Amino acid sequence: MGTALIYLFVVVLVAAAFFGVAAFVFGRGEELAPLAPDATPTRLPSGEIAGEHVRELRFPQAVRGYRMTEVDWVLDRLAEELDRIGAERDGLLGRVAELEDARARQPSPSGDDRGLGGSAS
Repeated sequence: MGTALIYLFVVVLVAAAFFGVAAFVFGRGEELAPLAPDATPTRLPSGEIAGEHVRELRFPQAVRGYRMTEVDWVLDRLAEELDRIGAERDGLLGRVAELEDARARQPSPSGDDRGLGGSAS
């Protein structure tokens, strides 16, 4: 009976040692402190975001971090999409400016540029 108690004590002692080492290496599982309002852990411009901003973005790594290849793939994909949308927007804005210039150069049939029939209030 005494030998069984010694074995049990040794098993509990070894388990406690493993738990202590694991808690020290991996942390105790507490959550990170919340960020301040309007704060971000990464650096992005406060205005418009372009593809180059996403390409330059890097996340801090931790022991229990993330798969860098997957996050880098997502960031590259988002950067390409932002570049495509930005180029499309710039093209549309250029087209709108061209149409407005063409409209401004055309004389109106009634001589009134506003198209209100000549009544100004």
